[in-house]
Amino acid sequence: MTSDTAPEPRVALVTGAASGIGAATARLFVERGHRVVAVDVDKEGLVALEELDGVATLVGDVAEEATNTAAVRLAVDRFGRLDAAVLNAGIGGAGPLESPGAIERFDRLFAVNVRSVALGIRAAVPALRAAGGGAIVATSSVSGLRGDPGTWGYNATKAAVINLVRGTAVDYAAEGIRINAVAPGGTETALTAAQVADPHFSALITGRIPAHRWASPREQAEVIWFLTSPAASYVTGVTVPVDGGLSANGGILPPPPGPADR
Repeated sequence: MTSDTAPEPRVALVTGAASGIGAATARLFVERGHRVVAVDVDKEGLVALEELDGVATLVGDVAEEATNTAAVRLAVDRFGRLDAAVLNAGIGGAGPLESPGAIERFDRLFAVNVRSVALGIRAAVPALRAAGGGAIVATSSVSGLRGDPGTWGYNATKAAVINLVRGTAVDYAAEGIRINAVAPGGTETALTAAQVADPHFSALITGRIPAHRWASPREQAEVIWFLTSPAASYVTGVTVPVDGGLSANGGILPPPPGPADR
């Protein structure tokens, strides 16, 4: 005997959802039948998501515990459960290590890029546990896998995300809660808009990427989707580079030229 009752929609929380990878992720999850809680400090950026069916928005700073707690509560109160959390919010910056204010800027960078992930995991776990398990995906970066000139602070925070994911994945795996990360390479977002728009700099960057192009936010969102889906049910504690082969290249020699360069 079969039931005619449709399964309950899955529910996902996405931080940094107002633009870039976060917005693409929220839209993709809605397209595939999820209910979504979208969180960002950018109130205006969330407006476009509010027009989608099954989206609840929350304006707040994810570096604050109260915002993370409120986001999970909104998911449970509005949609009845939480199945996945995409902890994507992040900023760049810090400047030269010896410059005035560098450490203060680093403190803020760490708060948004790392503290928010720890707080997001802490807030999401009880709701995921109540749902019988679930998935968390944090956004790191290829800059967390190696060093880049002039971006020591960003490198440090994104590397911290990777080991935070490893450690918490070990802690919660037995409860059916999977925790992974993506490490995007060059992606066309608000954070990279100036670089993409600069023909010389853009060519320099894409020349180092074996795929010879920037990624779209949607391409990053697809990998995030996979990591939260049942297809990744035995994947936890890993960081997946989504970088067109950038991190595979040792850097001693440039990758083979792209079609336009041949």
